[in-house]
Amino acid sequence: MSNSHPYTRDETEAERLDRNFGEQLQELRIAQAGVQILFAFLLTIPFQQRFTILSDLQRDIYVATLMAAAVSVIVFTAPVALHRTLFRDGLKDFIVTYTDRLMSVGLLTLGLGIIGGVVLVLDVLMSHTAAFWFGGALGVLGLALWVGVPLSKKGSARQNLEGDDDANADGAHSSPA
Repeated sequence: MSNSHPYTRDETEAERLDRNFGEQLQELRIAQAGVQILFAFLLTIPFQQRFTILSDLQRDIYVATLMAAAVSVIVFTAPVALHRTLFRDGLKDFIVTYTDRLMSVGLLTLGLGIIGGVVLVLDVLMSHTAAFWFGGALGVLGLALWVGVPLSKKGSARQNLEGDDDANADGAHSSPA
């Protein structure tokens, strides 16, 4: 799927920061749309007639899900406020680093919101047991796709870089792709 040579760019630190922030903004646009739709859906639920017949557990799931979605909306929009506040202050490195951390928190709370929403709906339609099993399966899937696969690739990329460094130290040459 990928060759063993590390991907490199010929760019200055400022160019790298600008590119990284641009890529982060593209990622945020996608995540923001999803979380805003989820949040809007959750805000309408209490105004439905059937909301009054929810069990205490279902209301707890709803509140936790609503709060996860609300935190996610705030966290995913924070980089915009951060950039607007620090614009032209020469702090792009801080903005990129901080935005990266915010996006990790936002993805965690978005995942919790998605799972909570599905568990709530399935609990109303099916049973507590089925809802929690499906929620658990979604949690495992989310962890695998959002955390497991990226971390496994990150680990193998580091091993490849270390192997290239060892080969270069022994006199072998490696050309970047």
